[in-house]
Amino acid sequence: MIVFILAIILFSIGLYGILVKRNLIKMIIGLVIMEYAINLMLALVGFRKGGIAPIITPEISETATFVDPLPQAIVLTAIVIGLGTTALLVSFAVRIHEKYDTFDVRKIRKLRG
Repeated sequence: MIVFILAIILFSIGLYGILVKRNLIKMIIGLVIMEYAINLMLALVGFRKGGIAPIITPEISETATFVDPLPQAIVLTAIVIGLGTTALLVSFAVRIHEKYDTFDVRKIRKLRG
């Protein structure tokens, strides 16, 4: 139960970074922290105490407790999508910095003209 609370706290830290910070890089880092918190939560949902890998062999009985492999597969997919999203956001931030010479969102809005 405590690990679920820690994942929620981690998500809250990322949300704070997005809503309060005005630096584009810090906002991107906040988004990445939120993605990691969601991935952690999904991995925790599939965890079973005393569970083993869901591979049935002759040594393992069919009544054994297995972990759920579906959340693990979803997390792997989410990691790949998150990496692509992060790379795109960083490339946008670099282009914005080249054009406006700042990462501050307030200054960018004033320079938009």
